[in-house]
Order: sequence, then C-alpha cells, then structure tokens
Amino acid sequence: MCLIAWEIQLKGMASMSERPWRRTAIPQRPKTEATFAFESATIRIMTASENAQPTRQFVGFPASPRVIYAKNPLISVACQIRFAPVLRIESEVPAAFQELIRSDYPLLRETSATPENFPAEIPPPVAAMIKAQLGAQHNRRRFDFISQDEHWTTTLLRDSLTVSTRQYDNWGNFKARLNQSLTALNEIYRPAFFTRIGLRYQDLIRRHKLDLSAVPWRELLQPRISGFLIEPDLSVVVSQGEFAVKFGKESGQVQVRHGLVQSTDKNTDAHEECYLIDSDFFLEGKISTDGALESLDFFNVQSGRLFRWCITERLHVAMEPTQS
Repeated sequence: MCLIAWEIQLKGMASMSERPWRRTAIPQRPKTEATFAFESATIRIMTASENAQPTRQFVGFPASPRVIYAKNPLISVACQIRFAPVLRIESEVPAAFQELIRSDYPLLRETSATPENFPAEIPPPVAAMIKAQLGAQHNRRRFDFISQDEHWTTTLLRDSLTVSTRQYDNWGNFKARLNQSLTALNEIYRPAFFTRIGLRYQDLIRRHKLDLSAVPWRELLQPRISGFLIEPDLSVVVSQGEFAVKFGKESGQVQVRHGLVQSTDKNTDAHEECYLIDSDFFLEGKISTDGALESLDFFNVQSGRLFRWCITERLHVAMEPTQS
C-alpha cells in the first residue's frame, strides 16, 4: 500500500493553530482515490491504494545519467551504521580508534548524548527533570572526531558510527572516508553484525543562487511532489509532504520528507523561500559487516535517481550538471 499526505496553508486565512487538523486513520481502499478535506486554512489531500493482487516489487527509481552539479544543492550527507551496544566504547577512551583516523580527523570533541537543549515552550523545571531522568538512564559518551577544516565529522557512540559532511562533492570521496572509519570500527571493536545502515541526503533548492528567483516552483518541481504548488491561482505559504518507498526485503527503503522552508543568508540576513528534499535510505536487520558498502552503493545510485525524479529539466540544467 502507498500513502501520500499533503498539507498547505493559504495566505489571508486563519492559522492552523486556531483550527488544528485532527489526524485520523485512512481506511484501505480497493482502488486509488482521493479524499479532500477542508477546514479553515488547511487543505489536505490523501490518497491510498491497495491492489487485490500482489504488486510487483519496486526495484528502483528510473535510471538517469550520473552527474555532478556545479551548483550543488546538497547541504548535508550522513551515513550511520548501528550495531549492538559495545560497552567498551564507553568504559575506556577510544585512543586506538582515534589513531587509525587521526590523520584525517585531528580534532576531538567529547560530549554526552543526552539532549542539552529543549524547546522554549517547555518550562525550565520540567526540562531539568527530563534532563535528569535522561541523564540517569541514557548518559552515553559521544566522541566527535572532526577534520581540520571542520567539514567532516566521524561520531562514535556505543551503538553507532556516523560519518557526515556539509561539503559533499562526490560519492567516491565520501565512500573513502566512510570506509576508513568502518575499518577502524571493525578492527578495534569487531561488532558481530550491523543492525541498521542508513544514508541520508538533504538537498536545499535556493532559487536565487540559480538565477531563478522569479520562476515559480511548478516549473522547477515535478507534480508528483509539488502538490498545490502547481496551482497558479493559489498563493501557497506552507507545503509539506512525506512518503516512503520499499525496494524489497533485502534492499531496504527510503523515507522522503519534502516541502517549503525558510533559509537565512548568513551574510545579508535575508530570508528566502526554499525547497528541501530530505531522503533517508536505510536497511534494517542482521547485516553482515562485509555487506554494508554494497547496500550503500545501491542507496547512492538511488539517491541520484530519486532527486532527478523530483525535479524538472529546467532546474536540472540551472544547476549546471556534468557527467560524473
């Protein structure tokens, strides 16, 4: 079954906080259909489909040429490997692990995995109580190994290893960094298997950096994700969507969150309406430590195809692609 939900807010109407949307379960239907619900400023479209006969297994998004964008929309790429807790990571300083990666990650920051900040609406006494309880139960040590330019971070906890960057250029470089940290993990701590592997891409489309400030979103995004943004007569100020796609039992799935966001220029403090496509690919189960990179290679290929599947040719060209 496939489920897609859209939510928007229209200018000049009451805010959603005044008339909250009540979430209800969507009944399964024998065929695809759309349900429209109108309440105050909110319009929500929900579609659900379920075939009576078994559906074909989805093997991947449509193939597209591998490219590198000169005007790269990626703002963050992260790979997280989870495994059964290794108490040794918390009971001793990971000096041996650090030595294996220190040439590329000379900086170290040790913190606690317990949240330090809570939303402003939570009263301080309540936040302090929650923090104390979390600290007693989950005060785990966290080690951030950081590159000299501070563009790359390898994070080690007792049950996970994460490699992340905000300066992604290509999969080859990212994979080399990841393999270095994975090799150190396997050599020093020897997890029996992995319980989850994930690869997450966050693309932020900023129209002004592409000389497309006056171009409406409907000319840059495919209708399959743009929702009400394709309607020229609607002035949409909030548009968010989410969907999940399974590739098969052994191949994992992807959770995609997308929608309009506000971005602030650090130099000018100017605000801009941007579009975020947040794709989280993952596989769960007992995963061989030798098979993680193969699954991640598959996720990488699918991430490029998914992004291309979401955008129009006009946006694709504006980002100045070159064959990788």
